[in-house]
Amino acid sequence: MKFSLPFADKLPSIPQRNMPAIGAPVMVLVTLAMVVLPIPAFLLDLFFTFNIALAMVVLLVTVYTRRPLDFAAFPTVLLISTLLRLALNVASTRVVLLHGHDGADSAGKVIEAFGNVVIGGNYAVGLVVFLILMIINFMVVTKGAGRISEVSARFTLDALPGKQMAIDADLNAGLIDQDQARLRRFEVTKEADFYGSMDGASKFVKGDAIAGILILFINIVGGLSIGMIQYDLNFGDAIKIYTLLTIGDGLVAQIPSLLLSIGAAIMVTRQNTDEDMGQQVIVQMFDNPKALTITASILAVMGIVPGMPHFAFISLAILAGFGAYLLHRKQKKASEEKAAPEPDLSDSPQQKELSWDDVQPIDIIGLEVGYRLIPLVDREQGGELLERVKGVRKKLSQDFGFLIPPVHIRDNLELPPNSYRITLMGVAVGEAEIRPDQELAINPGQVYGAIEGEETYDPAFGLEAVWIDDEHREHAQALGYTVVDSSTVLATHLSQLLTNNASQLLGHEEVQNLLDMLGRSAPKLIENFIPDQLSLGAVVKVLQNLLNEAIPIRDIRTIIQTLAEYSGKSQEPDILTAAVRIALRRLIVQEINGIEPELPVITLIPELEQILHQTMQAAGGESAGIEPGLAERLQFSLSQATQEQELKGEPAVLLTSGVLRTTLAKFVKNTIPNLRVLSYQEIPDEKQIRIVQAVGN
Repeated sequence: MKFSLPFADKLPSIPQRNMPAIGAPVMVLVTLAMVVLPIPAFLLDLFFTFNIALAMVVLLVTVYTRRPLDFAAFPTVLLISTLLRLALNVASTRVVLLHGHDGADSAGKVIEAFGNVVIGGNYAVGLVVFLILMIINFMVVTKGAGRISEVSARFTLDALPGKQMAIDADLNAGLIDQDQARLRRFEVTKEADFYGSMDGASKFVKGDAIAGILILFINIVGGLSIGMIQYDLNFGDAIKIYTLLTIGDGLVAQIPSLLLSIGAAIMVTRQNTDEDMGQQVIVQMFDNPKALTITASILAVMGIVPGMPHFAFISLAILAGFGAYLLHRKQKKASEEKAAPEPDLSDSPQQKELSWDDVQPIDIIGLEVGYRLIPLVDREQGGELLERVKGVRKKLSQDFGFLIPPVHIRDNLELPPNSYRITLMGVAVGEAEIRPDQELAINPGQVYGAIEGEETYDPAFGLEAVWIDDEHREHAQALGYTVVDSSTVLATHLSQLLTNNASQLLGHEEVQNLLDMLGRSAPKLIENFIPDQLSLGAVVKVLQNLLNEAIPIRDIRTIIQTLAEYSGKSQEPDILTAAVRIALRRLIVQEINGIEPELPVITLIPELEQILHQTMQAAGGESAGIEPGLAERLQFSLSQATQEQELKGEPAVLLTSGVLRTTLAKFVKNTIPNLRVLSYQEIPDEKQIRIVQAVGN
């Protein structure tokens, strides 16, 4: 079946990488070892260096990543690096407290370097620097990134249903194909998962900053106590040794923490565009030369003010002015190229001309739905309409004897939200409004009470009906109502319209396919049949005539045999149709009355048949020649007789002569659709006829 709403059955393929399976267990064991076991100083140097390198790599990846989703593993990396840093804090604290009295290098060269070189060996300066780093990390970077992560996660989750509906709408409208829709759904889900994970991962960074402050003061107090009590150090030596080592340890841990916090802030503040951060900053900040020109002017004025550092301000003013000049020249050149007249390509062979590929064919069968009915055709939302439509096509194809064309389903924003429209050859043949969240209780003709709900009519058969909630289903069934869901209502309406217009669905292509199928089983039958004996157009017309009177063409072998036999006598489609009907008389009567041995029929009195014969001869065989008064009385009498047969539970069949059959069939088709018109020759020999009424008295 051809749909513009195909649905995915697998996610987009993701490249698989052969990674060792022991990586995660080794990381866990190393972390536990650092927490539980004493770590030598040289291993601490390696681990601290690795921690700093890891933080720098993560920060650079966040800078050069084009989209946040390209680094979807960032929350996990953030968690792992935080746990590694905390384990290093525990290991370094143990070494500092156990061996700090031996000297500044007792805890490793890295801690010694950060304690002496970075802060100049002054523990007061180191304490101030450390506290400033903690304030920047905790109060500015981490707090802001956490807030942005929280808001982004909430907005992303709130927008998820709308994005899914937009994807379905684009798919129904044919703007994207099945693979593109699958990829976009996967990206939307991945985006929601990413921002949700980032919201939680930001809490790890915040907790790590708080833990750093607490560890600092605990180490200082613990070091003073151990140095003065256990190793008999005086207060000055103890506070110098342990404070320097503790601050060095804290700086080694907090610098990677600050780098990761900055990386997290960059990641959550990034827009989901296909550019890295450098491209975004350069394009958006330095795209306008006016900003650089004004900045250069202000810096130049400040540089000539007495007492100001002239070299610094004037140098930057010159640099900003030169950058503004380059941007202005670049934009001027681009505007001149844009204003240049374009070459005339009207005679160029490369110009693409219109072709027949630009003319889109109309859909043979179309189904347009309002936006509230989209869940009915979305399998991911539990929609069953696609399967129902497929079942309708399968059943009608089996009943009629040819393949029903595909149903093209698309959304139509011009329709009311709960409405749908069925089209044939681009022309609307049916339109109705349904309630996707309710069920339709149909009155079949005899119910034992009323039920509350929105009164309406069944779109397929025009019966009185009521829209009810699901919890009232059993009560409605107990009262005698037929209760169906909205998908069944739409599918039934579609089936009824396709049944009534089956002849329009059969064209030359379908007939040729039928003949090809028959040729594989009976090649001699269709050998030289077309075009020597009969044209393909005549065969199509005959088959359409049969379908127009609800006669299936399943027995295509008998139909072609009859056409081949009578083609030498006449090429008129109506005459050939009458001959085929006689050949299919058993099938026709069986479709009307099953295998019952007796067929109840309605007849016309001889005088009326004679009048109709004379009227047809005078009008050239057209039913329009029936005198209006006679036509009105005939229609009224046949309508009454049909209603009486239906009340008895018997089929309504009008039996007449072969000359009148076609005319009367056209006469009653639209006014009395339940009345079937047969000729005397179309009654099988084994069937008994029981005349129930003679019309015309």
